[in-house]
Amino acid sequence: MDVLQSIGNTSLARLHRIRPRDDAEIFVKLEWENPTGSMKDRMALAVISAAEAAGRLPPGGTVLEYTGGSTGASLALVCAARGYRARIVSSDAFSPEKLDQMTALGAELVLVPSEGGRTTKKLILDMVERARELSGEPGVCWINQLHNQDSIAGYHPLGEEIWRQTDGQVDAFVHAVGTAASLRGVATILKRHKPSTRIVAVEPAESAVLSGGQPGPHKIEGVGVGYVPPLWDPSLVDGIEPVATEEAKEMARRLAREEGIFAGTSSGANVIAALRVAERLGPRARVVTLMADSGLKYLNTDVYRRM
Repeated sequence: MDVLQSIGNTSLARLHRIRPRDDAEIFVKLEWENPTGSMKDRMALAVISAAEAAGRLPPGGTVLEYTGGSTGASLALVCAARGYRARIVSSDAFSPEKLDQMTALGAELVLVPSEGGRTTKKLILDMVERARELSGEPGVCWINQLHNQDSIAGYHPLGEEIWRQTDGQVDAFVHAVGTAASLRGVATILKRHKPSTRIVAVEPAESAVLSGGQPGPHKIEGVGVGYVPPLWDPSLVDGIEPVATEEAKEMARRLAREEGIFAGTSSGANVIAALRVAERLGPRARVVTLMADSGLKYLNTDVYRRM
């Protein structure tokens, strides 16, 4: 067994203290159990395997990508395990832990400056353009995650795990949208098994573009790119929940203190949205969401840093 075989098959836990009224239940998938502490390990393995199979990634070649950090660490992990070079375009907008983790796994970083450490549409587009400039170098395979269909299939096993672990008793799946690949991958599987499963997308309230609003700066890392991502498929989605950055941060802190669940800001947003959905669905509803990554990736941010 190598390290890549440890990706997936993460635990599903029920929230006990942070829960909706009327005996509805919220279950959270502990995606920090993946090797880099993030669900992104799933897509990294899928996209690199697909690139190898298609001949787009030559032996000893370079994997290039723009990312806020978790995807970069996941790609660096797979590259280290399979003997590729990893080159990551990122930014000071993202936690220092994420940048350090990518470097620790052997990635070469190219940093694009942000506007006051916030995620904005301009920052994402600047990162994409920098990656595009670097993609013409020899032996480079640009992942281009916002357009990469192979990443969707990387999350199909996650949907199957949720179906299996709930014995098919899942009424709704709630998750924040970055590239939209994870929401789409899980939704495809759950809808296939049970078409009535409600799929609810989560986005930053400050940049609620999926809800028809205007883009704006926010601090929920890894989601809310400021425009509708190309992989977004509205036909799979039954609702959209905007969640404010400060709400998401406070819920992340509550999860740690009240449930012993140590996760990042997007996970806090997921739980807030899941609570809303569960209360609307009523008694005995079962709602599943994701703890997308570990709180260890945010220790030096204002989510957890002691002031």
